[in-house]
Order: sequence, then C-alpha cells, then structure tokens
Amino acid sequence: METKLVRIAEISATSKHPIFTSVYHLINEDMLKQCHKELDGNKAVGIDKVTKDEYGKNLDRNIKELVQRLKNKSFKPLPSLRVYIPKGNGKKRPLGIASYEDKIVQMAVKKILGAIYEPRFLNCMYGFRPNRGCHEAIKEVYQRISYGKISYIVDADIKGFFDHIDHDWMMKFLEWNIQDKNLLWLIRKYLKAGIMEQGKFEPTEEGSAQGSVMSPMLANIYMHHVLTLWFKLVVQREMQGECFLVNFADDCAPRRRKLVT
Repeated sequence: METKLVRIAEISATSKHPIFTSVYHLINEDMLKQCHKELDGNKAVGIDKVTKDEYGKNLDRNIKELVQRLKNKSFKPLPSLRVYIPKGNGKKRPLGIASYEDKIVQMAVKKILGAIYEPRFLNCMYGFRPNRGCHEAIKEVYQRISYGKISYIVDADIKGFFDHIDHDWMMKFLEWNIQDKNLLWLIRKYLKAGIMEQGKFEPTEEGSAQGSVMSPMLANIYMHHVLTLWFKLVVQREMQGECFLVNFADDCAPRRRKLVT
C-alpha cells in the first residue's frame, strides 16, 4: 500500500497536470487495517459511541464488511457529532466528531489525497502538512521582516473558512486531478453527511467539519486553488517588485517589497 502511494506521489510530482482515474481500489482491507492501527484510541467518540478498542475486538470481520459496503456503494457515513471548544478570543469553535468507522475511511481517503496533492502544494503553505506547522510559518514571516526590504504586510484571516467551504467548488477542484468517480462519490458523501447537535440532525449544504480526519486535507486543497495558486499565477506576475505569501490553514500574510529603481 505504501509503495503504491509513493508511486502516486512520484507521478503527481513529475507531471504537469496528472489525472488519476483509478485510486478508489486502494481503500482495501490492508489500508483500512493500517488506518485503524494509526488512529488515536483516546479521541472523543462520535454518535455511534464506538471506541477503537471495541471496533478492534472483531477487526477482521468489521473491516471485511466495511470493504464490501464500500465496493457496492451501500456505505453511508454517519452524521458528525457537533461539540464546541473555547477559542482564545472567548468565543467557541464548533467541531465535528465522526464515528470510529468513518474515521478509518476518512484516514484512508486522506492518505490517497495526500499522495496526490502534497507534491503539488506550494512551499508557502504551512498548515496540516508533514514536517510543517505554525512555528515554521512564524519563522518565515520573522525572517522576511528582519532581513527583507518590506514595504507593508497584510495579515488576513478568512472568517468561518471551514464552515463555508463551497461543496460544488470543492468537487470541481478535486476533479481537476481526480477522475475516479468512486472516490469523488465517497468524498461528496462525507461533505453531505450532516451533523447531530443535541439530538437533532442538521444537513450540511456547505463546509467541512473541523475536527474530522479528512477536513484539513480538503481545506488545503481548497486553499491551494483559491489562494496560493492565484497569488503565484496572478498576483506575483502583475505586481511590481517582489511579493511573498505565507499561508497557514485560513490565515495568510501577503507581503510586498517595492521595486527600487
């Protein structure tokens, strides 16, 4: 499984416009068992109340049945459980806690998407990426300010980014590199799975729940198309002088250095 993901990453890294038409089959018993192994058993449970230990007691049977449902498309994600955690500004951040089986499938999808998109993400992106994080983003901003010729900095935060991701545009972005209808079907299923809050079901017509295994990857793919590629292909070409972008999740800090003549 790892070898196949590495091969996907190599194709993505070396092709100008790679298109993947058959990757859904990688979500097999081996991959799902590996995802089960990697998941943190101490995380909060979803609406099914199933823990990692409970699911693992009949792991072989559970995984076989899961693979069969994925193959015949009878698989249906459960709604995420809506919970709230405090933010630094006194407000509360909504999180969506998926059921344990959904966490397994989401991690498998995340692995495939990571192999496809990680080689294509620009270096200015620091959120939810291997060996990158907020400290590295802050370090780059600090170095640019300390040693560069900076005219001005724009610090921007996209309000409610995760909660308002447009599903149609999300799918269009995915379709640019993925034409496996089965994988796209599964991702759309998760986007439309809905949430449960205080025992009441609410449909999800937009957004991708923070707290889910797959959401950070989907958010990065969306941001890759709407911000970082736009900055590289449009802003940098039209700007006089130099400009840089540092992006972390829904936060970004574009910086401009004026052209000196």
